[in-house]
Parts: sequence; C-alpha cells; structure tokens
Amino acid sequence: MGRFTLPRDLYHGKGSLEELKNLTGSKAVLVVGGGSMKRFGFLDRAVEYLQQAGMEVRVIDGVEPDPSVETVMKGAAVMREFGPDWIVAMGGGSPIDAAKAMWAFYEYPDCTFEQLITPFSFPKLRTKAHFCAIPSTSGTATEVTAFSVITDYQKGIKYPLADFNITPDVAIVDADLAEKMPPKLTAHTGMDAMTHAIEAYVSTLNCDYTDALALHAIKMIHNDLKKSYDGDMEARDRMHNAQCLAGMAFSNALLGIVHSMAHKTGAAFTGGHIIHGAANAMYLPKVIQYNAKVATAAERYADIARFIGLKGETTEELVAALVAELREMNRQLDIPLSIQNYGPGGVIAEQSIIDEKEFNDKLADVAANAIGDACTGSNPRQPSQEDMEKLLLAVYYDKDVDF
Repeated sequence: MGRFTLPRDLYHGKGSLEELKNLTGSKAVLVVGGGSMKRFGFLDRAVEYLQQAGMEVRVIDGVEPDPSVETVMKGAAVMREFGPDWIVAMGGGSPIDAAKAMWAFYEYPDCTFEQLITPFSFPKLRTKAHFCAIPSTSGTATEVTAFSVITDYQKGIKYPLADFNITPDVAIVDADLAEKMPPKLTAHTGMDAMTHAIEAYVSTLNCDYTDALALHAIKMIHNDLKKSYDGDMEARDRMHNAQCLAGMAFSNALLGIVHSMAHKTGAAFTGGHIIHGAANAMYLPKVIQYNAKVATAAERYADIARFIGLKGETTEELVAALVAELREMNRQLDIPLSIQNYGPGGVIAEQSIIDEKEFNDKLADVAANAIGDACTGSNPRQPSQEDMEKLLLAVYYDKDVDF
C-alpha cells in the first residue's frame, strides 16, 4: 500500500501571502531567519495579516542557515511560554525546517532529539498548534514535505528528520518572496530542486502519483533555472512552482544517496560548510553514473533525458547525455563540479575550502554516516562501505564512476 500526503491547502501565485489573514486562531508564532524577510518588508506584512486574522503574534527570528539542535530547543521554549495555536514559518528552508522541529518539542516537551532521528517516529502532532509554511527560496520545498534537516554541530552531522506528521497544514507559495533571491542562492536552491525531482523519479518508492510531478518539475527546472539565475522574473516565478512540484514528488517517493552524501558531508569539515544545494549539484552526476548500473534505474534516467529533449540512441547514451547536461548546468550556474574546486560560498575556485588530507582522513566515517542516512534506503542501488568511499573520492576529485 502506498501513501501520498500533501498540505491540506496550498495557496499559490503572486500576492498569496495575504491568505494569512484568513487563518483562524488566537495566537501565532512567526519563525524567520537572518533578516531578509524583514529587510524586504515581508515580515511586517505577515504580522499585519495575522493580526487582521485576530491573532496575537510573537516573532522568533535569527534562525541560522543549517539550523542547529540548540536553535530548535530555544524556539520550542518560546512556543511553550507563548502557547500559539498556529506556527507560521517564513523564509528559506532553514527557518521552516527549524520550526517543524520546534513544533514537536513544543507539543512534547519531554521528547528528545535522539527520539526523532529514527525516520517516521514523531509523536502525533496538532495537539496544540497547526502549521503554515511560506517559502522565500525556490529549492527545498519544505513547505510541502514530511522532512526537516537539523544539524548537530557537536557531531558535525546533518540529520534529516522524516515523518508525515510534520507535513504543513497550509503552504503559501508566493513568487513575490522568491524574486528577492540573489543569483547564487537561485542557482543552489534550483539545483537542489532538480536533485529532488530526479531522485524521486528513480527512487524505489516512486509511483504514478509522484512520477508525473517529478517529470514535469524536471522539465520546468531545465527550461527556467538558467533564465531565473540571469534575472528573468517570469522564469523565477515558474521556478517557485517547479520546486514545489519537486517537493510533492520527493516527500512521497523519498530520495536517494545524493542527499545522503550531501547531509553527511555538509558539516563534516573544519574548512567550512558545503552548501546543501551546491553539494547536491556536484554529487548528482556521479550518483547517476553509479545508480545506472541497475537496469531499472538506467531506464528511468533515460526517460528523463528523452523528456527534456536530450539525444541518444541507447539507454547508455541517454544516461551519458543526462550526466553531461547536468554538469553543463552547473558550469553555467558557477557551481563547482567537484569538492576540490569548491570555493567559499559554493562557487568554482582553484583552491577548495575543504582540505584534501582532512577529507581523506574522515572518508571512512563520512561514508559510514552516509550509508546510515535516512535517504539511503530508497536509493535504487544500495552502496557498500567500499562503494560509498569510492563515490566520495569521485566527487572530491571529479572522477568518473565505473564501478
């Protein structure tokens, strides 16, 4: 038996933020990130709409990129003191992901973070509050997913928390917010969305419901991401929809080892973070080469190549064409092709911020953590420890994967 879960209501289109004034409740907590929502006026507008709905509003701000366990616990404490019946999270993936985890600890103060790491182990939510998510970036699609990624900085590990309980009740996908993204963020979040859609399409849990969403999202992203990166706001608006469609697909079909590797390399090295979207963009072509050794996965990658108009007479040629096209997209978006060329902020550089010796010293542990990641189980090819180490070396040194 399959399951397909989405928010109860999804409002989309420019100006749809105004739908906040139609929420019903007495108190709302509004979770935001580092300041862009305030700087561009969206925070004030959201507060005003919630107040028009008759709610008292408390703001939790300052959620960092790659939100930490500590940030989650602090936010949950504010919620327990304030007692909201709506949790509204607005911004990039980070504040929305953080708010999802805060929600669990608000409703269940005695729960521990370790209890939530096991996939689909959350307690029943909505005993105190409902959840509304409003994305400002076009990539994570956390506004429609059953996922939240939280970082334990003491361990240097990103944990993907997964449970249908944390799928928001309401999603507001307003392209006005996405039009403020700078080009680099547009590139990274866009390739994150592309990875979501491709991994969902080849996941072992794909189905008719997710395939349609994934393929259409892939075509939209292929057509519009570079235009959006170059400042075409009509393409930017379409990308905001495309990333949401990709999220609907992967939230139900799940993901694969591109995300496993991105989660476990993101915070593992002292030189700095490997930004999630850039990591996915770098790793995706290598993982396609690895997974394509499985015939069913190869045929699905070939389906994608045909669907976006790539040329090839055989499955092998179509898979190679897809890999080449994704690498070319990375080049056009100033995203490195390998970790050895990963510069500060996730752009192409001669010198990587990730030290080669440290990478190799930590290789075995990072590989083991990636294999244990929640996203690995639905990958079409299950990696051994040796395979994962070889894959990680391939993404560091930009080697072809032929094993």
